Amino acid sequence: MSDHESEQPQALELATILQVLRDGRMELQGLLPWSSNYTFLVEVHADDQSELVLGAVYKPQRGENPLWDFPQGTLYKREAAAFLISHALGWHLVPPTVTREGPHGVGSVQLLIHADYEQHFFTLKEGHEREFQRMALFDIVINNADRKGGHVLVDDDQRIWAIDHGICFHDEYKLRTVIWDWVGQEIDEADLADLKQLNQNLEPETSLTIALNTMLYPREIKAMRQRLSRLISSGKFPASYGQRSIPWPPV
Repeated sequence: MSDHESEQPQALELATILQVLRDGRMELQGLLPWSSNYTFLVEVHADDQSELVLGAVYKPQRGENPLWDFPQGTLYKREAAAFLISHALGWHLVPPTVTREGPHGVGSVQLLIHADYEQHFFTLKEGHEREFQRMALFDIVINNADRKGGHVLVDDDQRIWAIDHGICFHDEYKLRTVIWDWVGQEIDEADLADLKQLNQNLEPETSLTIALNTMLYPREIKAMRQRLSRLISSGKFPASYGQRSIPWPPV
């Protein structure tokens, strides 16, 4: 990153972060290695006179590799949809994420989290039980097909973040995650209340549903509500479905 000031999310209002990510001037810094799709590190410069610069991760649609089970060219929208659900739950697990035009065309732009990248779920789960319980529930709701241990970050303030949500929201069951620690246990009452509120917020014609309709297929939103209803009715963390319920590699 450059010598400009780069803010962490808790130091700025969410609305400011989203506005800069959506409308700011984007400069490519480099291609991130080890990604299955083309992923770029960028700086996003505020258009005002504040000299605010945000580090971000840019995933252009044209850099997405085709998948047999997900519609082509939709992964970047799913990244943004995951942020909307995380925000609607009030759990704020997913860094602020928008869709916009960039140097390589339309894509998702997500706030960069300054993290200890040597850490992952398996090194972090002791001491972060509540965050990971919520992440497990979140992944059930969005039908996350790829919650590897490395798709979890911890920032400098020991806050847990969830990243990489391009293959979520399928209308068929696709859940694959390393977080199966609470199978059969009761869902925390506060978390259950948040899930119920989300279900209400997903009624037709709500602002959340209208936004999601620009990112997901109607059948995917319907399936998400069905998953939510089952989860709420059960009140418990569901069981896994054998080996295919864990992604490979797990980290």
